[in-house]
Amino acid sequence: MGYMDKGVWLRAEPPKRIQGGRYVRPQTQFRHTVSSDGSSPYAAASGRYHLYVAHACPWAHRTMMVRALKGLEDVISLSFVMPMMLADGWELYPASGPVAGARYMHDVYRAAQANYSGRCSVPVLWDRETDTIISNESADIVRILNTAFNAFASTDMPDLYPLDLRPRIDELNDLVYNSVNNGVYKCGFSTSQQAYAENFTELFSALDKIEQILAENRYLCGSRITEADWRLFATLVRFDAVYVTHFKCNLRRIDDYPNLSNYTRELYQWPSIAATFDLEKTKEHYYGSHESVNPHRIIPLGPLLTLADAHDRERLPKA
Repeated sequence: MGYMDKGVWLRAEPPKRIQGGRYVRPQTQFRHTVSSDGSSPYAAASGRYHLYVAHACPWAHRTMMVRALKGLEDVISLSFVMPMMLADGWELYPASGPVAGARYMHDVYRAAQANYSGRCSVPVLWDRETDTIISNESADIVRILNTAFNAFASTDMPDLYPLDLRPRIDELNDLVYNSVNNGVYKCGFSTSQQAYAENFTELFSALDKIEQILAENRYLCGSRITEADWRLFATLVRFDAVYVTHFKCNLRRIDDYPNLSNYTRELYQWPSIAATFDLEKTKEHYYGSHESVNPHRIIPLGPLLTLADAHDRERLPKA
């Protein structure tokens, strides 16, 4: 795992990661934005920005999907870290990304802020012009990609955070983030039975609630797809292959929920989305990196997923 302390990489568990048996996700620290109207010192431009991502990471996957949905592949470059995250953290593929000489993500963070302290996570949106990190908060990067680069977008993907739906999107994002996106991690990294049981109950209560929403609505906010759907999908698409077994989220699979499973298949089959998901690298990361959860690092050969199978979501109206 590891973390940075005043610019020095430490091969140790980040402090306060587990509190009272409960996993606590640290806050991100780089929260700049990019604008198309001069409201930010970081202006939208083709070729200026770069995304560092991981195949396995659902937070990074959000940004990859919006980049693809908006058709920004030729506008914002992208590079991956290697699947395994070991004592030195995320390792870059050789000569990967714009930071010269960087071998690990902690080199990228140090290049942006010499005395940085904290986790060196992905995704990272990097600015070539000022040689710094714009943001390492996936929720912010999704919003940046959704609007700031519209002048360069090669698709007509509608606004994923429309003004009239923002209160509902924010409400759903809170539920999904706390109970599902982060909920699987809170189950998997719990070190007490009580903490695990509480988070497990909260996770499946949220999935049950979402299953009912999707019984009557094509997407979380009705007939229009929004960022809330893609934020949820990043966890759903990993659930049966990873979280059910590796994180002990095994009350039900997504495949056991009629609406959630069909919804997951529809989103997976959305144009450009399947190419953003690599199942084998995802499994390699989770089962191979978390020694405390899987000490022998055995990577399971299954399961067989049904993501490419037909879905029934056409029964509900789509805007």
